[in-house]
Amino acid sequence: MPHRLTTDHTTKQQGPAFMPSWMMTLTDPVGDGWYRGQVSIGAEMVYIQFQEPVLTHGIGFTPKIKYTFVALDRIRPYAEFAGGPFWTDLAGRIPEESSQFNFVLTAGFGVSYFITPQAAFNVGYRFHHISNAGTQYPNLGLNASLPFGGFSFYF
Repeated sequence: MPHRLTTDHTTKQQGPAFMPSWMMTLTDPVGDGWYRGQVSIGAEMVYIQFQEPVLTHGIGFTPKIKYTFVALDRIRPYAEFAGGPFWTDLAGRIPEESSQFNFVLTAGFGVSYFITPQAAFNVGYRFHHISNAGTQYPNLGLNASLPFGGFSFYF
């Protein structure tokens, strides 16, 4: 779901995104009360197929950090942040993108429901930003909401 933050943002990009990730928990639970949680770091591959306004593709890699609230046992809310390089062939096809080399930044939240100690269903939301970080003009970037669902395995 695209976000047009200014009148110069005219493209309504649409298409599926596939983002497999790997994470490693760094800490035992810290804190007391509702904010008791764990810090994890990891990496994520990002693939997006833009189907509107033209069929194009984007691929990238993002290191990520995640804080998971563990006070509720089987239900675990979390917040996550990621960012890294992103290549796309949108350059020159839409007014917001002028470079094939970009960066992708995401910030979001979600909740995991553990069905076993090693498996969980996940749902959440991410704000997703793609831009070239001012390396070329224009640098309006693309912004989108990404609601998501998935399944996680823990080893």
